[in-house]
Amino acid sequence: MNGLKALLFDKDGTLIHFDRTWGPAAGEVMRELAGDDPQALRRLEEVSEYLPDEQRFLPSSPLVAGSSAHYGPQWAHCLGRDATDAFFSEIDRLFSREGLRALTPLGRPQDVLAHFHGQGLKLGIVTNDAEANSRLQAEALGLMPYLDLIHGYDSGFGSKPGPGMITAAAEALNVPPDSMAVIGDSTHDYAAAKAAGARFILVRTGPAPVEPLLDVADMVVDSIDDLPRRLAGAAMPA
Repeated sequence: MNGLKALLFDKDGTLIHFDRTWGPAAGEVMRELAGDDPQALRRLEEVSEYLPDEQRFLPSSPLVAGSSAHYGPQWAHCLGRDATDAFFSEIDRLFSREGLRALTPLGRPQDVLAHFHGQGLKLGIVTNDAEANSRLQAEALGLMPYLDLIHGYDSGFGSKPGPGMITAAAEALNVPPDSMAVIGDSTHDYAAAKAAGARFILVRTGPAPVEPLLDVADMVVDSIDDLPRRLAGAAMPA
């Protein structure tokens, strides 16, 4: 397995379809928070770079790679509310409910994780989503039996692009960082992996452009479904 002992998967854009899951969910969340104020709803859509008629985000949206801790202050300003942890938690709860309703996997994540689990690799999810919601979605997709850990932005290790959750995973799994690979779709995933000393595998299934990462990733795959074949047949740089 090319010296790899652990695989850490980003979630949104890697294991689940970003637009098909969070597009419909975001529309519902913004409508609920805005209530009967159409101007507030329009402000939320604008700062989120959200296209309501298409139920999707522009690639430059702060919601594509950020957590409620990142875009929450903008939302609070749009709604005339205080940017408190309680407000961010309210956003997370609403997204958790609506995201579960619209949850759409990318490829066959259950089969992929089952394969690597059977190979003896340690597996985890490292995401800028909340940990509790990530666990709910992993459970819905049948992934929990194969996961050794889930780190979210609120798990106490910081959020990507910082390396905290990757470094914490190496310690929890008792493996050297350079024997782990982070599988993700964004520059945040790449920056977090490299800052932690881990390898990085780029998947082309996310909403953001991947061109900046094509020459710096240790491996590029079209989707996670390609990983079992690629990791069995290709050496990765140490």
